[in-house]
Amino acid sequence: MTSINPASDFPENQPRAEGSKGQVLIVDDEANARNALAELMDDAGYSVSTAADGRTALLQMEQVDPDVVLTDLKMPGMDGLSLIERGRPMSPHSTFIVMTAFATIDTAVQAIKLGAESYLTKPLELDTVIAIVDRALERTRLSREAAQLRQRMDDRFHFNNILGEHPSMQRLMKNIAQVARSRATVLIHGETGTGKELIAAAIHQNSKRKDKPFIRLNCASLSETLLESELFGHERGSFTGAMARREGRFKQADGGTLFLDEVSEIPMSVQIKLLRFLQEREFERVGGNETLKVDVRVVAATNRNLKQRVEDGRFREDLYYRLKVVQLDVPPLRVRRSDIPLLAHAFLRKYAAENDRSVQGLSEEALQHLMIYPWPGNVRELENAVERAVVMCEGDLIDRDDLPTSAHGDLQNGSVMALIPGVTMSELERIAILRTLDAVDGSTARAAEILGISQRKIQYRVKEWGYQSATID
Repeated sequence: MTSINPASDFPENQPRAEGSKGQVLIVDDEANARNALAELMDDAGYSVSTAADGRTALLQMEQVDPDVVLTDLKMPGMDGLSLIERGRPMSPHSTFIVMTAFATIDTAVQAIKLGAESYLTKPLELDTVIAIVDRALERTRLSREAAQLRQRMDDRFHFNNILGEHPSMQRLMKNIAQVARSRATVLIHGETGTGKELIAAAIHQNSKRKDKPFIRLNCASLSETLLESELFGHERGSFTGAMARREGRFKQADGGTLFLDEVSEIPMSVQIKLLRFLQEREFERVGGNETLKVDVRVVAATNRNLKQRVEDGRFREDLYYRLKVVQLDVPPLRVRRSDIPLLAHAFLRKYAAENDRSVQGLSEEALQHLMIYPWPGNVRELENAVERAVVMCEGDLIDRDDLPTSAHGDLQNGSVMALIPGVTMSELERIAILRTLDAVDGSTARAAEILGISQRKIQYRVKEWGYQSATID
């Protein structure tokens, strides 16, 4: 292999050039060795910065965040080990490589403990240096990408992205913050399209498990055999088509969170195994005898009334209470209509940017129709409607005709009675209470919480009106 030979002074430190493979910082108190290595890295397509000692290198790192730092071990003032110790917090994604003519096992071990990727002995061999720097650059790239992904996840699932100014949503976000810090199993209840998966992900992303996997499984999309295999894994030959051992979602989620969507659809035979895991934190693969233990937090979601399914004999009562250590109820959009403008404008900004459109807002008529439409598909349906409107809009404002026809509504009929001038206060009260009770399956406690009035008042009113579907809870 070819060795690096001394060279004349390297002309100057280079900023990161467009198209370069990456930024390399070379730290060595010997000018000839430093310049020779700089020329080698320059010829190999890297942008190069140099420093004659550790302190100068730290100043360089404040100006340019290097992808790779090649540092000599023994230098006057601050040596290579001290540079790594102080430099890693400044550039956590930089990869450090130590070079020395005085290699010992102790210094090599110490360098690795401090975070050095590799340990090279002088005289350096050209091919070896290039190969190691290339590998170090790939490690740096992966580290930066992982950090960016984590930041995007933090941004996406931060509580500020669960939009809602309605009191019911403010209480929900407060409860999410509290439960995220715990280890408790969570049951999220809400209609389709209310954002149950977003809430589950926010719980995970704001917990101590955020750096571990967040694994999702829709329990209604698989047959009984496949669901059991997906959850717990299987051994080779355990059923037709099982050609090899496969790890299930519980194993994949070890250390993190498993989100079970539509948990109400789990068959009874699989419910038993899920109950056992929640009780003992252990399970066996399908067709296997080995007992596996994993550390997984379960967050489940359903749009069904699980208590009713228990009474109907379709869901185990003991599993129901195991899942419902903490229950979060997500209000449907129709009971928090005051959030519709906030959500609509947020979706407008998102899809205008994604589609490179200059749409600035919604006309008064368009917003009025959004406010009166019942939104059976909840927030998801509203988001789809706004995305379509952004794409179809020909001006700066979304108008009524840009909305899907289903969202046009009828401003003159009973569905918008509360918006017509002349309706009495008692009639407004009746509409608000009865429609809220309908939205929360007749629960007077939840209706009182949403409307901000006493449960006793609701019970008195429904008795007065002869409303039969309310339940005192």
